[in-house]
Amino acid sequence: MATTEATPGTIEPPPGRRKRLRTPGGLVTIGTVAALVAGMAATVFGLGAADQAVASFDAASWLWSKSKGELARANGVTGRVDTRFAVAGAAGHPMQVTQTDRFLIMRDLNTGLVSSLDLTSLQTIATAQTTAGVGVTVALDEDAAFIIDSVQGEVRQLDPQSLEPIGEPVRYPPGIAGGTFDGESRLWIAVPSEGTVSAITPAALSTAEAERSEDGGQGAGGPKLIRTHGVAAPSHDLTLTALDNGVAVLDRTTNTLTMVRGEAEPLPVTLPLTGVGMLPERTTGAQIPVTVGEDRKVYVVSDTGAVTEFAIPGDGAPLRPAVPWAGRFYVPEEGTGVVHVLDAAGVPTGTFTVAGANGELELEVRENHLFVNAPNSAAAQVVDDDHQVKSVDKYANDVLGGDPPKEAPPPPPPPAKPQVGKPGAPKQVTAAAGNAQIRLSWKPAASNGAPITRYVVEGADKTWEVGADQRSLQVDGLTNGETYQFTVYAVNSEGEGPKAKSNPAVPTSEVPDAPEKVTAAAQPDGTVKITWPEANGQGLKIKSYAVNAISAGATTLVGQADGTELVVPAGELEYGAQYAFTVTSTNERGGSSKASPPSETVVPFTVPEAPEGLDAATVAGEAGAITVTWTAPAENGRPITKYVVTAGDKTAEVAAGGTSTKLTGFGNGVNVSVKVQAVNEAGEGKQATATARTVAAPQVTVTGSSATQTEVTVKATVDAGGGTATCKLTGGGKSVSGGCASLTVTGLSPSTDYDLTLTATNAAGSATAKVAKTTSAVYGLAVCNNNTSSTDKAQHTWCNDADNGRQVWAAPKDEGTLLGRAGQNQRLSAICKTSGEGISAYVYNRGKTDPTSIWIKVNYGGKTGYISFAWFNLEGHGINSTGPLPDCT
Repeated sequence: MATTEATPGTIEPPPGRRKRLRTPGGLVTIGTVAALVAGMAATVFGLGAADQAVASFDAASWLWSKSKGELARANGVTGRVDTRFAVAGAAGHPMQVTQTDRFLIMRDLNTGLVSSLDLTSLQTIATAQTTAGVGVTVALDEDAAFIIDSVQGEVRQLDPQSLEPIGEPVRYPPGIAGGTFDGESRLWIAVPSEGTVSAITPAALSTAEAERSEDGGQGAGGPKLIRTHGVAAPSHDLTLTALDNGVAVLDRTTNTLTMVRGEAEPLPVTLPLTGVGMLPERTTGAQIPVTVGEDRKVYVVSDTGAVTEFAIPGDGAPLRPAVPWAGRFYVPEEGTGVVHVLDAAGVPTGTFTVAGANGELELEVRENHLFVNAPNSAAAQVVDDDHQVKSVDKYANDVLGGDPPKEAPPPPPPPAKPQVGKPGAPKQVTAAAGNAQIRLSWKPAASNGAPITRYVVEGADKTWEVGADQRSLQVDGLTNGETYQFTVYAVNSEGEGPKAKSNPAVPTSEVPDAPEKVTAAAQPDGTVKITWPEANGQGLKIKSYAVNAISAGATTLVGQADGTELVVPAGELEYGAQYAFTVTSTNERGGSSKASPPSETVVPFTVPEAPEGLDAATVAGEAGAITVTWTAPAENGRPITKYVVTAGDKTAEVAAGGTSTKLTGFGNGVNVSVKVQAVNEAGEGKQATATARTVAAPQVTVTGSSATQTEVTVKATVDAGGGTATCKLTGGGKSVSGGCASLTVTGLSPSTDYDLTLTATNAAGSATAKVAKTTSAVYGLAVCNNNTSSTDKAQHTWCNDADNGRQVWAAPKDEGTLLGRAGQNQRLSAICKTSGEGISAYVYNRGKTDPTSIWIKVNYGGKTGYISFAWFNLEGHGINSTGPLPDCT
């Protein structure tokens, strides 16, 4: 077949990129994915010191659990999970992922969202959107990432740190296949419409890396198509597996496997396949397995083209692609969780099962281990190069991210994202004149959704840049007696805001003294009161004072006063932050003093915010009780000392750190209004409110009933009143308890009227419903015959005394009065059985004369009476059988 080369010579790793020295680990099937919590440190939890040392080795893989929507990091050496992460909104989603030692890139097939995670910091560092569904795949090798749009035929390289495109994409005809890296960092793509396969090398990610490359940085512009091989006629079905140093392409139309290794010419091998062949996405080692799932066969092709056929024992489910690992072949069954293991000669060496697989398994060779994951279950397996298999519990709870013992109330929804725009104008731009200087100060401008990065001051033919948190500037070297005016504007990422002008100011040598001492006090209402003694005006009247607040790395004007006191309004300063204050004085001629010495440090505070996530709920198993839970609110500058919970006319206090309580003593089925306040040094904070209802007594409604000969079933619906109800059905001296949907009383008598009572009970009380029901009749024949023929003996009871045969008594014979005599084969309805005087009778199938003391209560002549078991055969239950009859009570 024809071969064309984009560059002459052998296929080499892309310029500037190192070869992988460890065992390569290509992604075998769609699988291991998750979105990790940003900023979480990569600490191994739940392990001992020895295990932590092992966990720091990179023999690990992230295993996806579809039903939970979470990722578990499994250590290949120990077989233990050390970290779990839940992925918001991902439960039930199929995921595709590929990972290296540094990055993990995933794609949610349901949403098309692609995310990149930096595994050195366990942070999500970038996201990108693709079209949802199957057809777009992700490939990752070292620091090269690709998005392969198989439908559109576009292969685009991305920077894994930003997911931004690198250069121009490589474009193919629509409907490509593949997109897997080989062990030499080449990405292989098959083009069925052309019958070709090609290799792409990634571009270098940085100028420095490009300069180190052998081609002088030619690869920095984008990915390069370096070689194309013809492997099939156009429009044949192609599937491929990436090798350690090339690719193997299966032409499913002709069953030809073409191997491309290094600089050697492609080697085609025709296989005797009787079904559709399958390849793993990545093959390690020299032997390539081609699996025919329905036939349960694996055809192994060596690097020389020799073909060996292996049969998988048994007649179970179809097979999925065999994966070679460390001289053996691991062949999963479809949907069963069973993995067959064959040695290099095709001899079965055993099987293992991933519990609860309930779907396809994911096999990935990574870091000298084979990871076998079942996304639909809690289980996985890991196999080392000695073929030792360890079970992995992906839902282990003694690790970071394990299931907590109790779920906390959900956090409040995030605030709406603000509109972003240029900043507003600075407020209260004040110029205070000193001796050959002017001191400027201002209040912050509105950021308008984008943080302010700096302020720009213009005036006196100069421009200054001031930090966003400083908001003051002293301008020196001015001329006394000359008038100056300045403008200030803010800058954010959206641009420059409008300019604000200061008051005109005239530098002068006639300046007052600063106040000698400034005192500040934080008030419980959130304000800060600043006081100072009157400054020495040096013969001139003090006209005003300006107060500046100093915090960590910031200075800001907080106000001006005519007197010697200023109260900073609540909320203008940050609660919980430290502040000191300086005051400058200005005289009647506009001269301004230097700043006073700073005050002592104060921390503004006020009452706490309202508790968040307040939830008041019914206590299902307790009358007149509710539970209240919440999350701690902002403390606003002082520690929370307790919580006050008020519910109806009841109040409870919860110590600081607690976030739940139970209140009791309410009526049944009543609505209770609840409010919770946090308390700190400033007092009781803002209220959070909720409503809960206590358990009400149940209500029961019978929806149907039915009867057999000895049972009555009653069906019902129950309003449990917010609690948990159980039910009891009684009748005929019998009772049964259980769920309320359906209950059955057994052991009743046939042909009998019963009044039944269904009682539903919960913590608040009980409710009943009545049902009248008649059990079905059981019939039998009165029999007695002196004929001694074998036929009669086989069908009837032999009566020793013809006068006694078929007699019906008011009670068993030793206790009652004879009511009459039932005719031969007279049909009677039976009620129950009891004991009485023995009757000597030749009982069927007993082979001897045998007295019986069993008597059957029957309906006879409009009354009830008793006939001997020996003289009575129940219909449908065999000769002389007591059948379903209960004991008489």
